[in-house]
Amino acid sequence: MSKHSLIPLYPVADASGLEGGKIHVRLTEGRFQTLRRLISWPLLALFFGLVWVEADGTPWLLFDFPQRRILLFGTAFSWYDLHILTGLMISGASLLFFVSMLWGRVWCGFACPQTIWTWIFIRIERWTEGRASVRQRQDALPLRGKRLLRKILKHSIWLLVALLTAVTFTGYFVPVRDILPALTGSEVSLPLLTWLVIMTLLTYTNAGLVREKICLHACPYSRFQAVMMDNQSLKVSYDSNRGEPRGALKQSSSQTGDCVDCRICVQVCPTGIDIRDGLQAACIDCAACIDACDQIMHKLHKPIGLIRFASAEAANKKPSGLWRPRLFGYLAVLLIAFSATGYAFFEKKDLVIEVRRDRDSLYREFSDGLVCNFYQIKADSFQPSLTQVRVEVRGQDDLILQGPANLTLDNQGDWTAYRVCQYHPEGGVLPISFVFSDQLREWTRPSSLITNTDYQQH
Repeated sequence: MSKHSLIPLYPVADASGLEGGKIHVRLTEGRFQTLRRLISWPLLALFFGLVWVEADGTPWLLFDFPQRRILLFGTAFSWYDLHILTGLMISGASLLFFVSMLWGRVWCGFACPQTIWTWIFIRIERWTEGRASVRQRQDALPLRGKRLLRKILKHSIWLLVALLTAVTFTGYFVPVRDILPALTGSEVSLPLLTWLVIMTLLTYTNAGLVREKICLHACPYSRFQAVMMDNQSLKVSYDSNRGEPRGALKQSSSQTGDCVDCRICVQVCPTGIDIRDGLQAACIDCAACIDACDQIMHKLHKPIGLIRFASAEAANKKPSGLWRPRLFGYLAVLLIAFSATGYAFFEKKDLVIEVRRDRDSLYREFSDGLVCNFYQIKADSFQPSLTQVRVEVRGQDDLILQGPANLTLDNQGDWTAYRVCQYHPEGGVLPISFVFSDQLREWTRPSSLITNTDYQQH
């Protein structure tokens, strides 16, 4: 195999998913489907729990744009912490590249939201309309009677799940406790209602109607996955050496392979491909075909693994190894990104303070010997429990601070005016510090007090 064809992609003209026909997915069971549920259900719980579960009246995760912060498990991130969010994205991308090089598109098959919601909608479809074979036969029947009622029930449940998904997703930006009263009352705003309708229809369409078309035509990951893989990457693969030539069960003999051409691998595939045609861009590595084929092999008393996770090297009877420079490069980037992000997380700021001197009036002298400087102060809190700080000034004797003793941290971006004064100062530029404190901590910002014209000569 040449270096230019490490990941062969075979076009399949008769795959129902590629031809636009409706795919009636047959549900199956097995170890990989159990693993997929063990991954997808916690992710679903996390998706809903981050919004619906609150701590001290605040959701676990909230993109609070009015306050210019992101709340995560009681910790607030501001636009000053963009480097942390950037590090998280780099870490996630590095992890995806690393996993893809090892096991192919397992993200698509086991953890992608499109896949998770599609399987939920498929199970609703099976519960309301029956098994895949029944649904396929009924498609040719007139839409009336019980079949019409089943269709209405299915689409109603789909819309209900889609609405719940839309409300939850919106809850990442607007607290759910503010959304629900608006929906149940008559004061729902037009922008919120429009957004919820759009998100509900998108979820309903993506998971219920178009399904595999998103993976085939809209998802960019399926297009550049080959760049991240090599000959030793594990992919769902059909063992043609063992399975070919195919023969029906009644025709199987010593001259035929283990594949009995039952096509169950095609029936359970959510994208409608035939894995026996080779590696294809439409394959999402969900391993449903592996579980289905293993069941057939058990019934035929043959070894499992006719379809399995295997690399191109293994298919050619060549040894596979973990020592791959690019794989360790991904791992190195992943470890560096996670380490740097973790360090930045523990060094993040809970309070950001800006002290700005009033440039229009550097200082003012009064007849009684009082000299004052004018300042503008802005403080933004990125800790939900930090709502107010006390303001003091230190660094010189007998300093007078004129302005609010307590600064409310409402994160509205407003500046508050302060004056720092001193009677009969020594002259020149004197170092001072603004001290902001709550009951437990202090934050200090250095500044200076200009007292007379000696400043001009300084």
